[in-house]
Amino acid sequence: MNEPVLRIDSLVKHYGQVRAVDGLSLTIGQGEVLGLVGESGSGKSTVGKCVLRLTEPTSGTITLGGRDVTHLSRRAMRPLRRDVHMVFQDPYSSLNPRFSIEQIVSEPLLRHKVMRRREAGERVAAMLEKVGLRTEMMSRLPHELSGGQRQRVGLARALVLEPKLVVADEPVSALDVSVQASVLNLITDLQRDMGFSCLFITHDLSVVEFLADRIAVMYLGKIVETGPTAELFAGPRHPYTQALLSAAPVPDPARARERRRIVLGGDVPSPLDPPAGCRFHTRCPLAFDACRTVDPALTDPRDGDHPAACHLVTPERRPDAAVPGRTLEY
Repeated sequence: MNEPVLRIDSLVKHYGQVRAVDGLSLTIGQGEVLGLVGESGSGKSTVGKCVLRLTEPTSGTITLGGRDVTHLSRRAMRPLRRDVHMVFQDPYSSLNPRFSIEQIVSEPLLRHKVMRRREAGERVAAMLEKVGLRTEMMSRLPHELSGGQRQRVGLARALVLEPKLVVADEPVSALDVSVQASVLNLITDLQRDMGFSCLFITHDLSVVEFLADRIAVMYLGKIVETGPTAELFAGPRHPYTQALLSAAPVPDPARARERRRIVLGGDVPSPLDPPAGCRFHTRCPLAFDACRTVDPALTDPRDGDHPAACHLVTPERRPDAAVPGRTLEY
């Protein structure tokens, strides 16, 4: 098998007493798009920042292209930054307001000494055309562009070095709804043409259904379910995933009326003091005694289904006799 582009093993990131990420593991294969989904505060963006070493992990291992980068110095990390780039959520604050579009997109080429400034102009022009911008925009400043155009500039900057991995952190959430679809279509086309792998971070399930090959669902710093997109949407195993899917809008009114809406009670617990046992048990309508004391691990994918961290999908813990009629239902 080919070495995964990204492998994360038991990643932990604590900010003081705040347990933002708490033992997360995942892999992304070559040319694969993994959607990382969860509510605000679940730790999704922290995972992306740790991958790029924009924030230092507390513990765990991050491997890029077969090389452990968890503890590399800034100097040792610099050559590897050619292979991994980030598209940020806010197209307004992620671009230097004093730089022209040409300067912004050419900066990675110059920083990594791929080519000289005079040669970089042609590469920038070609990259701007690839993301749907006219070459006349090269001399403009960011404030002269719309939000969608700025995010296209962000994409051009991230892809100009043809990286192996792109971390996209909520890249369309700050855009108008009318613009989001065009940017998502652009990302899909670019990924297909250039073949880069992508960690796509979002709270919007409709986005990952359209874009991702696999999905990992996060809740309070942990992955609670992961699997191929079509399989996870067709048969979600974890109650939290079921609740997320039940809340997603359905364009067909007939299907929307047939869908059973799962309404979760309470709020997401604080990462300062996450609950014992399963972290979702305080909001789960199917919780039983084991959920309150034993933290469930992701099931083995060899059991014939995609992994989920829930006692209800573990035969030895599922209390079918003790809790009659309680089944996973979506």
